[in-house]
Amino acid sequence: MTDLITITNNLDVEFDAALIQKLDRKGPRYTSYPTADRFTPEFAYRDYLQAVNGAITRGNVHPLSLYIHIPFCESVCYYCGCNKIVTRDRSKAATYLRYLKREIDMQGRLLAGANRVEQLHFGGGTPTYINDRQMGDLMAHLQRWFEFVPDAEGEFSIEVDPRTVSRERVLSLRNQGFNRISLGVQDFDPEVQKAVNRVQPEEETRAVIAAAREAGFRSVSIDLIYGLPKQNLATMQRTLDKVIAADPDRISVYNYAHMPHLFKPQRRIADIDLPVGDTKLAMLALCIQRLTDAGYVYIGMDHFAKPTDDLAVAQRQGRLHRNFQGYSTHAEADLIACGVSAISAVGATYSQNAKTLDEYYDRIEQNELPIVRGMRLSMDDLLRRIVIQMLMCHFELSIHAIELAYPIVFNSYFRTELLELQHLEENGLLVMDEDWITVTPKGRLLIRNICMVFDHHLRTAEKDVGLMHTTSPTPQNYSRTI
Repeated sequence: MTDLITITNNLDVEFDAALIQKLDRKGPRYTSYPTADRFTPEFAYRDYLQAVNGAITRGNVHPLSLYIHIPFCESVCYYCGCNKIVTRDRSKAATYLRYLKREIDMQGRLLAGANRVEQLHFGGGTPTYINDRQMGDLMAHLQRWFEFVPDAEGEFSIEVDPRTVSRERVLSLRNQGFNRISLGVQDFDPEVQKAVNRVQPEEETRAVIAAAREAGFRSVSIDLIYGLPKQNLATMQRTLDKVIAADPDRISVYNYAHMPHLFKPQRRIADIDLPVGDTKLAMLALCIQRLTDAGYVYIGMDHFAKPTDDLAVAQRQGRLHRNFQGYSTHAEADLIACGVSAISAVGATYSQNAKTLDEYYDRIEQNELPIVRGMRLSMDDLLRRIVIQMLMCHFELSIHAIELAYPIVFNSYFRTELLELQHLEENGLLVMDEDWITVTPKGRLLIRNICMVFDHHLRTAEKDVGLMHTTSPTPQNYSRTI
């Protein structure tokens, strides 16, 4: 099965099922490079302080992107692999917010004079688990410590479970400063919803979208998942019909990664209920076809946006970036992340907070930021990071531009990688000449495979276990590339 899918920004995506099946493997999603599984406890709190102080002292100050993690959920969705805490005990959230504000205090003092925020994202868990008063108090606390750009310039987003908010709550979120809202939907089919323990009537979702439009949110996003139990082409078709009718600005279509060895809730999903590989591929092809026919731009990976949305505009203007929250419109921002398990990216460093509440609270009680691991990037890491960023965001790479930015001869430095890319070129995934590596329409869906060639840490790990072949399996904590 091979379908050519024409996209409204004059880029084509060629869906070649046979090639996808041939090259399908497990690999990173590259929300960072190096990936988080390379972080070590040798990098800790004082290393982060040194990185921030060094940047401020050198005057190398970037605008900020803030991420706030709210880990709580009222009920468990069986597919979920996020760091979350399922509880109906609201006192736990109150305790968490006290410690979270103390962490924000520490970050605010550390970043005084370099605290201009262009982007804010609340993720979870379920950020709207905390009530309206608590959210207003938390936003006011952030605004005391950080200088937020005007609403028209910044992107301030929140993930929302439509089952947890009313029209009045949506209006209040806009008044509290949010201008982009992301709704978890996954699937509209009742049987699929029951199978993943997330019953969410279409009417609830449509009501939240209507409220978001009324409130003046600049962008409304919907998240879908393909590959869930009980899904098939017919159910996916009906869900897409409803999503397109709802007319969101952005749509994400994620591949369900069934990894019950890592995520306990997934053990409640019976393997027999999962669609087989061919059906999953057909559902992906259907999603791409329907969404692009409806006028959405294929941004990359699993993201689609209207041509007028900030995400599509950023891609056209060469400003698109990729970070731990996915594709982003603010490429030069340092990421400051607060909350349990949250990951910051400042300059040439990554740092991650404690993953459990007890350790998170304990670190803050010691008047320290709750950083427990991370890494300092080498020149090689920074070079490879920009190569992967360019390929992931723009599907092309200027060799000359890389040589201007770094003291290397590209063809010599990446001799091994270029030899491996030749195999992907023979499969039609990319085209190489003296100055450009250009991903083809056939290669855009397999962009992770292309980027993995430049992943030195992954190549080293594979070499250690004798798995250097392109189609070889990779560590079990990665999802499949398609």
